[in-house]
Amino acid sequence: MPSLSMAYSPCPNDTFMFCDVAAGTLAGSGYDMKVHLHDVETLNRLALSGTYDLTKVSFHTYLLIRNQYQLLDAGAALGFGCGPLVVAGKSLPVPPPADTTVAVPGELTTAHLLLRLWAPTLSRKVFAPYDRIMEYVVSGHADAGVIIHESRFVYREAGLMCLADLGEWWETTTGHPIPLGCVVARKSLGTQVITQIEDLLRQAILRSQANPDRTRDYVGRHAREISADVQRQHINMFVNEFSLSLGEKGRAAVTELERRARLAGVIP
Repeated sequence: MPSLSMAYSPCPNDTFMFCDVAAGTLAGSGYDMKVHLHDVETLNRLALSGTYDLTKVSFHTYLLIRNQYQLLDAGAALGFGCGPLVVAGKSLPVPPPADTTVAVPGELTTAHLLLRLWAPTLSRKVFAPYDRIMEYVVSGHADAGVIIHESRFVYREAGLMCLADLGEWWETTTGHPIPLGCVVARKSLGTQVITQIEDLLRQAILRSQANPDRTRDYVGRHAREISADVQRQHINMFVNEFSLSLGEKGRAAVTELERRARLAGVIP
């Protein structure tokens, strides 16, 4: 039985979608999948080194590794109304002045790419794990922060306000859904294997959607936010039609992100 390595984040949308993968269900389809969980920026860094056969990465990182990895049609985080938020403890100009210190959840994240496209003059950035961004802002180590994942549901409880919704800015500017994260496969696996894995991942997502209760323990075990309600909100926001298939709309959004990143000099 072929053994493959797959990595994804502990965020509720990933653990929900790939619960079957972790449970070893794919073994019945002829693949022994070794699962690894890392935060999003670690996944991005490891992908640059080609560590795993399949991995979830930020679309920003995908644009940097697209010669070695193939974008899968299933497993993406992409949609409307789900983009990163720029938050602060007090009102600031929008976009903030160039000397504003902004905490960012990883240099290779799509959140950072969007920040660069939205406010290209910002030069003072502090990179930190996504689940510590709010802490940086509340403590005064940063004037503002870019939050992703579960943080978007709890930032008000931390006394923070939203300065800008980068997803809304993207949607208004481009008319496309915002491409945040995706699953990629090492091209050297070959077209046949990649196609089979893509279909297996899609079926795993469908099974989780059909019976979400069976994913609850796995999701809760790894979630940064322990509230079951926050976990459900996270899953409902980031697991959608684009998770099953990027489709024409999703691929057009990725093409536009690539075009803008290249014009901005972010990617070659």
